[in-house]
Amino acid sequence: MSGINGIGGAGGLQQILAMRQQIIDRSNLLQQVKDAAPAAQPAEGQGDGFAGALKDALDGVSATQRKASELSAAYERGEETDVAKVMLARQESSVAFEATLQVRNRLLSAYQDIMRMGV
Repeated sequence: MSGINGIGGAGGLQQILAMRQQIIDRSNLLQQVKDAAPAAQPAEGQGDGFAGALKDALDGVSATQRKASELSAAYERGEETDVAKVMLARQESSVAFEATLQVRNRLLSAYQDIMRMGV
């Protein structure tokens, strides 16, 4: 028997493990980006500003990835039976990571444009 929706047996397990590894790799990449960002301290009276908003966004993405990882692990242990919930959490995590990556690319591009400007 080939399992539910064509995912079953050794091939399905390998596919799930490969997806899990992709999530872990992306999470590690995001952690590296987060660790590489300098801890900017806003001037007094300025509030959180951009640095605070960026930190909050990165924390949100990290939480989304952590939730997806926990749900995947629970599914692998047999504690979670709703595969749709697990896949949705993985997709949310993936989209959040891709959006963060695009923001990072735009910020890097803007920084490079500013550095090329003549004074």
